[in-house]
Amino acid sequence: MAETTIWLIVFVACVIAEIATMGLVTIWFAGGALIAAFVAAFGGPVWLQLVLFFAVSLVLLFLTRPVAVKYFNKDRVKTNAESLVGQQAIVISEVDNLQGIGQVTVNGQEWSARNVKEDKVLPVGSVVIIRAISGVKLMVELKEN
Repeated sequence: MAETTIWLIVFVACVIAEIATMGLVTIWFAGGALIAAFVAAFGGPVWLQLVLFFAVSLVLLFLTRPVAVKYFNKDRVKTNAESLVGQQAIVISEVDNLQGIGQVTVNGQEWSARNVKEDKVLPVGSVVIIRAISGVKLMVELKEN
């Protein structure tokens, strides 16, 4: 019965930590602790409790965390530079990766830019799509018509 109590304490501690942080970190271990507590309550050996704790925790972590993160972050508003990804920009200075030059303008701001296609030069006036941000440079690609 002592093991059951220990597992229930671990369960409660994980739930409290999750409520306090809301970081989707400890909730998976709470699930593992709950399963281990059931096994302990029915007299399962300590090694089985530990194996199930880690196995259930890892399965919950790897199978449900991506879905949970996506669900909980769906209303999160992208801020600053990350909001530029997917937007259109205009090339104001030829983008040439070989020479390491190029600038675009987006939302009235000038940014250094590099082409995601290494061997292509983007001429001034081209409309591009921002695909990513690497450091302080926008990674752009020519917009297909």
